[in-house]
Amino acid sequence: MITVENITKNFGVVQALKGVSFEIKKGEIVGFLGRNGAGKTTLMRILTSYLPPSSGRAFIDGMDVAKKSMAVRRRIGYLPETPPLYSNMTARDYLMFAARLKDVPLKKIKPQVDKVLNECYLRNVADQPIATLSKGYQQRVGIAQAILNDPAILILDEPTNGLDPVQIQRVRELIRNLERERTIIISTHILSEIEQIAKRVLIIKDGAVIADNAIDELLIDDQGRPRSLEDVFLKLNEN
Repeated sequence: MITVENITKNFGVVQALKGVSFEIKKGEIVGFLGRNGAGKTTLMRILTSYLPPSSGRAFIDGMDVAKKSMAVRRRIGYLPETPPLYSNMTARDYLMFAARLKDVPLKKIKPQVDKVLNECYLRNVADQPIATLSKGYQQRVGIAQAILNDPAILILDEPTNGLDPVQIQRVRELIRNLERERTIIISTHILSEIEQIAKRVLIIKDGAVIADNAIDELLIDDQGRPRSLEDVFLKLNEN
């Protein structure tokens, strides 16, 4: 479903990614972890074809993201760290607008918007201006736009950033419901979130992948004792 082959990305003299390679199979939920500046967002922008790699290749469903960018974007739903919302629009109107941008067929726009409003538990606020919604509801509107075109792949960058504990729990439940049909990559600094949602973890440090394991493997040390993902992350990022 996703193949990354020796991707590098340079910004002037700064090398943000250094030969990153991995594969993600259909239906996997992968937690993507790293400190600020490690290269996570850069890689996600390459996968979504917003940035070209300096070298190497990335494929979505067999399509080169650099050569088939429009086709790739139709296969992906992307939630950036700051969702691209228009605060003066209602949630429903914004989703109708986003559906047109995503080339959802005209006859399917209304039923598709109704569907994602239901899936993201937004129907009771659908006709309120986005500016009046809580941060949690705004995040759900962002997720709703990401799934409008029924993408096979979801890439979520800090989906619970700035939410209170109740809002975080509701967004987690929403992501779990979405996993049944989609491959999902989640980047977050909340390690307990990854423990509860992801089945596999990729950890990136200084632009390189330093760990790629099933989460069950990471949470057991060499002596067979349980450990937290926070312990693993801190140990790998000691220096």
